[in-house]
Amino acid sequence: MQVQMSFKGEPSGILYLVPTPIGNLEDMTFRSIQILKEVQFIASEDTRNTQKLLNHFEISTPQKSFHEHNYRERIPQMIERLEKGESIAQVSDAGMPSISDPGHELVSACIEAGIKVVSLPGPTAGLTALIASGLMPQPHYFHGFLPRKKKEQQAALESLKNQAATLIFYESPFRIHKTIQMMSTVFGSERQAVICRELTKIHEEYLRGTLQELAAYLAEQPIKGECCLMVAGASEIEEVAEVDAGSLKEQVEELIKAGKKPSEAIKEIAKRHQLKKQVVYNQYHEIETIGE
Repeated sequence: MQVQMSFKGEPSGILYLVPTPIGNLEDMTFRSIQILKEVQFIASEDTRNTQKLLNHFEISTPQKSFHEHNYRERIPQMIERLEKGESIAQVSDAGMPSISDPGHELVSACIEAGIKVVSLPGPTAGLTALIASGLMPQPHYFHGFLPRKKKEQQAALESLKNQAATLIFYESPFRIHKTIQMMSTVFGSERQAVICRELTKIHEEYLRGTLQELAAYLAEQPIKGECCLMVAGASEIEEVAEVDAGSLKEQVEELIKAGKKPSEAIKEIAKRHQLKKQVVYNQYHEIETIGE
């Protein structure tokens, strides 16, 4: 058991996890800029990339590289300086540290050493794209990058096939078409999905449709820019006997009595129970579906 009082108690070194813009520099927060100015040094995934950000905001704090190839030797050095009372800001090239980027190992080492770890809020591509995707935002499951090898990728997708939550992936524009095709095979071609590319930039674009439609589109129009891919969760359980608070038909009727149009009532009840509108429509109109 460990209790961290981030800003109380004896002054000590703090590891700050500072998010950086994922495209638009105006997304940098005042607090993030101030912390980067105050710390003794910045641990950067790519010092050249971060220097552009520092120059833009006139930040003169020195940097040290911290990435997947040198973190083992860097962590003991950083722990030593933090224990002496210095504070460090850790940043990735874009977005939140540790989210598909370096950082987790440093956080774990600091917690083990009893050093305070403070995370600043800021840009993160997955949730930023999700809330504008049109897919159900809750629950959601962030997976990040899939394996590149075909068999490993297929195995990873098979393990997610029955996941009810909306799935969030990051993908390269060079692999997105093949990934969509694989998803169509594993999840089914009619599963709804959304691709968001160039998030927060001038060429930001959302592509919404079924996996089959997206695959056909990408075959004709390859895309550029880093992509966030969101896929609807597995088909909802359509056994209405398990729905509480009365039958679906009765719930729709109650909303109609309250003044809603049938189509609006059906849509609201479907959203309430996270069911397809067709399921509620069939129950309201007492239409039997194949297999029932």
